[in-house]
Order: sequence, then C-alpha cells, then structure tokens
Amino acid sequence: MTAGTFIIAAILMAALSGIPALFLRNRSLGQKLATVILVFGSLIGLAGAMAILVTGQAETYVVAWSLPFGPCEIGLDPLGAIFLLAVFVISGSCAVYAAGYWPADDNPATVHRITFFFGLLTASLALLVTARNGVLFLMAWEIMALSCYFLLSTEDEKPDVREAATLYLITTHLGTLALFAMFSLLRGAAGSFLFPAAGSLNAATPLATGIFVTALLGFGLKAGLMPLHIWLPSAHANAPSHVSALMSGVLIKMGIYGLVRTLSLFHHVPLWWGITVLTIGIVSGVAGVAFAIGQHDLKRLLAYHSIENIGIIAMGIGVALIGQTLGNSTLVLLGMAGALLHVLNHATFKSLLFLCAGAVIHATGTREIDLLGGLARRMPYTSAFFLVGAVAICGLPPLNGFVSEFLIYVGLFSGILDEGGAAVAVLALAAPALALIGGLAAACFVKVYGIAFLGIPRSEKTNHGHEAVRVMLAPMALLAVICLGIGLFPLVLAAPLAGAVHSWQPDAGMTGYALTAAAPLGWITILGLVLICLAGGIALHFVGRLKAEPVAGGVTWDCGYLRPAPRMQYTASSFAELLVKTFAGILHPHVTSPAMKEPLPGPARFASHVPETMLEHVFMPVLRLANDRLAQLRRLQHGQLHLYILYTFVTLVVLLIWAY
Repeated sequence: MTAGTFIIAAILMAALSGIPALFLRNRSLGQKLATVILVFGSLIGLAGAMAILVTGQAETYVVAWSLPFGPCEIGLDPLGAIFLLAVFVISGSCAVYAAGYWPADDNPATVHRITFFFGLLTASLALLVTARNGVLFLMAWEIMALSCYFLLSTEDEKPDVREAATLYLITTHLGTLALFAMFSLLRGAAGSFLFPAAGSLNAATPLATGIFVTALLGFGLKAGLMPLHIWLPSAHANAPSHVSALMSGVLIKMGIYGLVRTLSLFHHVPLWWGITVLTIGIVSGVAGVAFAIGQHDLKRLLAYHSIENIGIIAMGIGVALIGQTLGNSTLVLLGMAGALLHVLNHATFKSLLFLCAGAVIHATGTREIDLLGGLARRMPYTSAFFLVGAVAICGLPPLNGFVSEFLIYVGLFSGILDEGGAAVAVLALAAPALALIGGLAAACFVKVYGIAFLGIPRSEKTNHGHEAVRVMLAPMALLAVICLGIGLFPLVLAAPLAGAVHSWQPDAGMTGYALTAAAPLGWITILGLVLICLAGGIALHFVGRLKAEPVAGGVTWDCGYLRPAPRMQYTASSFAELLVKTFAGILHPHVTSPAMKEPLPGPARFASHVPETMLEHVFMPVLRLANDRLAQLRRLQHGQLHLYILYTFVTLVVLLIWAY
C-alpha cells in the first residue's frame, strides 16, 4: 500500500466516524465507536504522512468526476505532509479528550452533533491539504467552514456563542469570496483549475499581484493575521475546549497552508511581497501578545496568543520570500523551515494549553482567571502540563517553541549580515520584534500561571476543583511529550523540514545537511539535556534539604493585614496594569476606577476591560455607516419571487454581453 492509500483511508474514516453517534440510540456507545474510528484513522493518516516525509517523494492521484473543472487531482508531498501531521495528531488527541470532557451521558442533546461534525471537520482539513484542483480545494474549504460553524455553535442557547458563531460565519465567507477571486485569477494565469507546478508562474505581472493580494486577504482571514483576526478571539473562547484546540492548532493553519502553497507557484518574487508578509507578521505578533496580556478570560487570552504565533509563522514566510528574491538559499531554508516547524510546534503546545484550559473549566465551571487560584494543589497533572505548554509557547528551551523561533532568529541575523538595501532594514526591525514578542509572552504566562494555579482559591468553585479524568489527561501527556521531544531532538526533523522546503522551492537544492549546517541543531540537544540535568539536580538538592530539616507552616506575608484574604492577591488586571498602559494606544482599555466624591463615600470597585479594538472601533463603525448609506437598496428585497427571477435574468444577460 502506498502512502496515498493510507491518507485517503484516513480521510474516509474521519468523515464517517460520527455516523454511529447519529443513529445509535445508545449515545455513549456511538461516541465510543466514533472515537475509536477517528483515532484509528488518525494513526493510519500519521503513518502515510510520515512515509511521505521519510521518502521525500510526491504522489499524485486522479479521481474521476463529471464536473467541468478539469481533472480532480489529489497530491501528496513533504510540504503538505507537515500539515497532515498536525491534522492527525491533534484531531486524534482531541477525540480521546472529548470522551471525558464532553461525555454522552452528560450531554445527550449535543453529543451526536459535535461528534459527527468533529469527524467531518477532520476529514475536510486533510482533504484540503491534498487537493490539487482549485474547485476541489474550495469544496473542502466550504465543508471545513460549515463543520466548524456547527461545532462552534454547539451551545447555541448562549447569546455569546450565537454571536461568536455568526461573526465567524460572516468573516469566513468573506474570506471565501476573496478565494473565489484568487482561483479565478489563478486559472487565468495557469490555464486550468489544476495547481501549476511549483515555481512555474512569473510573479512580475499584474495578474500575479492580484493573486498575491487576494490570497493574502482570503487566507489571512482564516489564519487570523491582524487586522483580519476579528472572528478569532470570540470563536476560540466560546467553542467547546477540544474544538478550540483543533481550531487553534490546525484550522487556522489552513490559512497558512493556502498562502504557502500559493506562493510556491511563483518565481522572480518581487521584494515587496516578502517585506509585506514580514511586516504583517511583526504587527500580528506584537499586537496579538499585547492584547493577550490584557485579557481576563483564560480561553480568550489563549486565542490572542494564536494570533501572536501566526504572526511568528508569517515572519518566517516573509524571511523565506526575501531570500527567494535575493537568491539567498540559506535565508529561504531557515525562514521557511522555521515557519513550517512553528506550524507543527504551535499545533502541539497551543492544543495542549486549550485542553488544559478545558480541564480547568470542567473542574471549576469558570474561565475567568480572577476567579481561579491554587489549582496546582487540586490539579497537579493539569498544572504540570499547562506549565509545559506555557514554557513552550514562550519560546524557552528545552521545549519545541524555542527551536522554531531559533531558526527564524538565525535566518534574520543571516539576512542582516549577508544582504543590503531595504531587505536589511525590515530584517533588522524583525529581530528585536521577535525578541519583544517572546518577552511579552513570558510576562503573560507568568500572569496566567501565577494567578490561576498558584496562591489560594479566589472562589468557592475553585476551592472544590478536582483533577481531570485519565481519558482527558492522556492526550495532554502525549502533547507534552511531543513538545519535549521536538525541543530536545530537533535533528530528527532536519531532513523532513528540508524536504518540505524543497517542495516549496525545488530549485533551491535543500537538504537536511544544509539545515544542520545553517543552524546548530545538535548543540540545541546538548544544551537542552544539560539544562534538564541542572534543573533536576537543583530540584533534588531542595527536596533533600526539605527532608533533612524540619518544615514549619504559616501564612504568606500579608502586607501588615491581620487577616489575609483571597481578595488581597494580585489579579489579572493588577499584574498586567503597567504593560496594558504601555500598549494603551492600540488596546484602548476601558477602566472604571473608584473615586471619592463624598465626605463619607460608599462602596466602590475597580474594573478594567480590553475590548476587541479592530472590531469595535474600526469594522463596526464602517459597517454601520454602510448600513445607513445603503438603506435605500433594501427596497429591492421586497419578497416578490417573479421580480427576483427578473433580477437574475437581467444579470445573466449583462454577464453574457460582457463576456462576449
């Protein structure tokens, strides 16, 4: 059997996995069957994707269909295999997690729906990566969009969920309109709806510019690049947590995949393409983490970190495009390898963090950070896994986030030293911006971990929190091990990453040796092991001291108060106050401060909130203005069917006259 056979079988199994839950009266049995089928399909798909990465060979299949859009072609190559790894690892993990987080016995009204559309979403994600025909790609894209909508709106009795789902549906179809334009232009350039060979189209044409701009809009909306991110925070916050993990870990990466695949079709890429993508990445990274710092909602905070990490991926793509323009193969290799590795890394550590957040919500009934506290005592395993994800997302060794960011760092400094002109200016700006992103991310997760898991409980629900069940802990443990494994042994991925970059730009002659020569991946392993040994030695030393000496218990320093209370602890607002003020120009925080207006003032409270600035201050005012100005056109929508038919007929006649 070929790798393609495994992938196709995995897609079919995922698509059909939710059917037992639809028809079996025993909802619990249906959910278990769906989980087994999806996990087995994910394992088969992983085997196929790893086979493609190991051999480095591309495979193509033509499926018979009767649609007038050219052959229905399905293709596999190392570039797509990187994304397929993320699809199957995360979907399989989340399916197992859902059995404990969303059990059928506790959710009889929704389990069949969420199980069916979860499998369908997984299948559409994998089909999307393998599609080599523009129409097939759009079909998979629409199935993905609608499946995600039904998953996001699972708890549609809640107003916030309905609003988030509606916003997602509107924005995703706006992105689809941009993709309709892009594939129409691409057909004009290539002569058919089949994807042309990599590097076969000339980028120095007006048609190519149109393809680039529409691809950036359509795929940027799905990826959540700023300022096109407006759907992402509310969608990730209001979806069931295992769905949030799949959305953040994989779904938004389809925007990255589409952009990377489209860019691979061109040669002689103009410098402004790379500078544009790199600049957007810098803005998304810095602004995304700045918005995250001001959040009080645990899942919304993680959602903004998805925007931040998509920005880091875009920075790597921008570096690769600049290298392609300048003919610098080292820059291409480091930038694109760093971006693709960060796709995989972000899928693992962000899914891990969302699953941990789901365990916290499952145990406490809240996602408000200021109502948590002291969870490390009640949820030790979840606390440890969250800490692994937090260290990884901050780009700290010895975990995987460090490796991919390190490759991008090396690419940036390599370009600064080797090149000149406008490219050096933007590369020199990107390096400190990436460092700033890492520093702000560390500050944000110190806040989250310190307030949610350390200290003492801030509410009664938190005081009675409990550890997650084993079926929820097992996927978290798997993802934590992957984060550590990639962080300690990045050399294992050198050849697959180089093969993926070679698929993106075949003329560059990429090899695993070239990647190890450009970045000291072996030293990362050595230093990571040394760091672990040092940390383990220090921990053993302190454990020995605790056992050897008597330990007395007592309350923490109470700042002079006789009876310390949970309200005296730092809150999310107080911890992040300085940083929120620093970025107030883009965050526009809403603050309600207590003020003494009477000789004997009554009770007062402090409250702060960071709004979705782009949505509330830019998009919504524009939409309201358009709604007012276009009100007269609503007279055309009068409910008379015969006039609607006339509108359609007139439009067709005009289009025929214009076409001929």
